[in-house]
Amino acid sequence: MTKAEIVTKITEETGIEKSNTQRVVEAFMEIVKNSVKSGEPVYLRGFGSFIKKTRKQKVGRNIKKETPIVIPEHDIPAFKPAKTFVNEMKK
Repeated sequence: MTKAEIVTKITEETGIEKSNTQRVVEAFMEIVKNSVKSGEPVYLRGFGSFIKKTRKQKVGRNIKKETPIVIPEHDIPAFKPAKTFVNEMKK
């Protein structure tokens, strides 16, 4: 499902104008991104958590030159689904 499809679905279910719905969806996404980027997790009860994880430094391989390279420690965004969400998916 794309962002446009989400906006359309919300518009159909709520009756809110599509342009307003799109602004709300984009604002929500921006708030989540900025919060996770700053290290503040976002918890959505019954859905899941958006968090920042740190990947440790490791040695990788440059396939073209066949030489080892060091991949520095870096942060990545992660999503952990809520237990209720996982249980619903299992059914």
